[in-house]
Amino acid sequence: MTDLRSAPILPQRRGILLRVLPAGMYSGRATALIERALTVYGRSWTILVSGALEPLFYLLAFQVGFGKLVTTVPGPDGQPMSYVAFVAPALLASSAMNGAVFECTYNLFFKLRYAKTYDAMLATPVGPLDVALGEIAWAMMRGGLYSVAFLAVTGVMGLLTSWWALLLLPAALLVSFAFAAISITLVSFLKSTSQFDYIQLVLMPMFLFSTTFFPITVYPEALQWLVRCFPLYHGIELMRGLSTGIFSWSMLGNLAYLLALAGIGIWGATRRIAKLLLT
Repeated sequence: MTDLRSAPILPQRRGILLRVLPAGMYSGRATALIERALTVYGRSWTILVSGALEPLFYLLAFQVGFGKLVTTVPGPDGQPMSYVAFVAPALLASSAMNGAVFECTYNLFFKLRYAKTYDAMLATPVGPLDVALGEIAWAMMRGGLYSVAFLAVTGVMGLLTSWWALLLLPAALLVSFAFAAISITLVSFLKSTSQFDYIQLVLMPMFLFSTTFFPITVYPEALQWLVRCFPLYHGIELMRGLSTGIFSWSMLGNLAYLLALAGIGIWGATRRIAKLLLT
């Protein structure tokens, strides 16, 4: 029989982030925040359902109303396409954005400034990066829920004309990821609820002008370059290409923009949470 006392002690395997990041920044417990969110929203699931209805109402309004007046618009390749099919991927991207922004601004601000939820979390082995990743992951799950409902309706309406449309869900999750990460960073600078007006001041023009309802070619040249700076524009253009199966090299730029925004957001969110709660 082998003497257990003489058996070699094997080092515990650690993830790459645990080995690279400073002690206290990350513990690998981001899933604890997801479990908490599921527990909280399990008692108020109607909030999640209501968030999925808004883009569907927009889509139905265009289908039975405005879509009767404007039948076709230029598609990604310049060829005419149904106006409702043109708007649908834009509404999906906007839904993913709104779900992530709402979760990582209003709700996060309350937990950060009033409920002091993160103070209690950081008193445990949970670190700032765990908080950032957990909140982002939950925002992605919420955005994914909205996206699945929206895709089901658009599929029934016959607005998905390519098998590439199956990639719309991963694209929506990426949009949620990018907006959730950057929202956490930005909301950490807010001091009062009155400053949420600044968020609406940014979201509303972005929603209206990011080629959501009309092609970018209707803008003057100078304004087109401004629109290309909007994160939502890149999400919409990526999803519009996938929904139609019409690809261009610019879609790689759209993808790179969203990935870069997500990376900057995670870095900023982690630093801000650590600065506010650990110093």
